[in-house]
Amino acid sequence: MKRNNNKIFKQLRSEYSSFIYNDISVCVENKAVKVEYDFWIDDKFNFRPTITIPSSDFIVNNLTNADFEILAFHLGMIELISYWKSACPSKIIIRPFNLNQEQIEWWKKLYFNGLGEFFYTNAIKISQDDFVEIVSESDNDIHQLTASFNEKVIIPVGGGKDSVVTLELLKEKFEVIPLILNPRKATTDTIETAGFGKDWFFRIQRTIDPLLLKMNNSGFLNGHTPFSAMLAFVTLFASAMTGARHIALSNESSANEPTESESGVNHQYSKSFEFEKDFREYVNKYISKEINYFSFLRPLSELQIAQLFSGFRNYHPVFRSCNVGSKTDSWCGKCSKCLFTAIILSPFLKKQEVINIFNKDILDDDTLQPVFDELTGVTPVKPFECVGTVDEVNAAIIQTINISDDLPSLIAKYKSGNLYEINDNMDFGNFLTDFNEEHFLNEKFGNILLKNLE
Repeated sequence: MKRNNNKIFKQLRSEYSSFIYNDISVCVENKAVKVEYDFWIDDKFNFRPTITIPSSDFIVNNLTNADFEILAFHLGMIELISYWKSACPSKIIIRPFNLNQEQIEWWKKLYFNGLGEFFYTNAIKISQDDFVEIVSESDNDIHQLTASFNEKVIIPVGGGKDSVVTLELLKEKFEVIPLILNPRKATTDTIETAGFGKDWFFRIQRTIDPLLLKMNNSGFLNGHTPFSAMLAFVTLFASAMTGARHIALSNESSANEPTESESGVNHQYSKSFEFEKDFREYVNKYISKEINYFSFLRPLSELQIAQLFSGFRNYHPVFRSCNVGSKTDSWCGKCSKCLFTAIILSPFLKKQEVINIFNKDILDDDTLQPVFDELTGVTPVKPFECVGTVDEVNAAIIQTINISDDLPSLIAKYKSGNLYEINDNMDFGNFLTDFNEEHFLNEKFGNILLKNLE
C-alpha cells in the first residue's frame, strides 16, 4: 500500500542529521559467537541489536579476532539500514573500519536499490546521489580472511519450495550444511524431512532492538529492507566458521523482473542477478577469494522450480511460503504469496492436492480477484512479494485451463476474459526447457541442474 510520507521524510531529515555506526562487540566463548552493535541516530536514539551463533559441530575454523570483527562489521553494515530508515538522516558515519571510496559507492548502491520498495511505498522522491552521504572515520583497514576452506555447501533454508529443491538436488552430491536464520517450524520441519536431524543445521539468531519497534509505532518511517542481502552476509559468517567454500542460494531468474515496471523498483532486488554479481565481486576483493556465493536455481523459472518441487510430495505438508502466516506456521489463504503458490503449482498437481496444501481452494476465492489481477498483469504493479513474472503466472493459468475440466472461479473468469485470448498461444513447454545462461554455476553444479531437468 502506497503512503504519501514524503513530507514526514523531509521533516525527519531536517530534525535528525546523522546515523552513526559507532562500535561492534564480538564475544567468542566455547565456539559460540555473540555480536552486539552500537548504532545511534544523532545522540538521541541508541540501538543495540544482536546476532548470536550458538555452539555447533560444524565450526572447524579457529578464526582470529580480526576475522570475527571483519565479518561482524559487514553484517552490521546491512543491519544498520533497518534502523537508518526510521528517520533517514542525510549522513551515515562509519567508525569500526575504514571504507574506501569504491566500497562506499558499493554500499550506497545496495542501500538505494534495496530500499527501492521503501521509497516507493512511502512516496519518497530522492535520487541515489542525494539520499545519503557515507563517511568513514576509521584508519582500521579491512583485510582478507585467514580461514581455510573445503568443498562443503551451505544452503540457506527459508521453509519454502525453492530451498527444498536446492536441498534435494545437492544433498546426494555434496556434503551440505543447512543454515537457518531465526528458526521456525517450517524451516526445521524442512530439514528434518530432507533427512537431517532436527538440530542438524547451522543456526543464527538475530534480534531487533525493541526501541525500533516503538519508534515505528510512534510515527517514524517503516518499510521493506533488503532481507536477502542480510542473509548474504550471514552466510559469509557461516562459510568462514565452517570452512564451507560454496554458498548455494535458491533465487531464480524471475527475481530479476521489476515489481513496478515504470520506476524499475524491484521487491526482490537483493535476490537479483545484479546483486549476486556485485556481492561476489565485493567478497572476492575484500573478504575472501575462496568463497563461492551463487544461486543454484538462477538458470530456472518459477515454473521449472514448481515442476521439480511437485515431485517432492513429502514436503507438501510442511513447506510454507506465506509471510503473513509465518509466526503461526500456516497459510493465510488471502495474500499474494498464497495465491501465487497455488497458481504456479496447479499445472503440476491435481486440484485436490493443491487444496490439501492450503486447506482451502484459494483459486475459488473471488475476494482475491484484485490480487489475481496484480499477478496476471491486469494492473501495472505486481505485488510487493517474492512472486514470479507476469508471463509465468499467465502460462501457469493457461496450462491449468488446458488440463482441467473443473475450473475454480478465478481461473474460470480468466478463461472468459481478454487475457485468455491474448495468452492462449503461449508455449508452456518453452518455460520448462529454458536454461538462463546468466548465472554463476560451475560445471559440476550446472550439470546437476541440467540432469534433473531432463
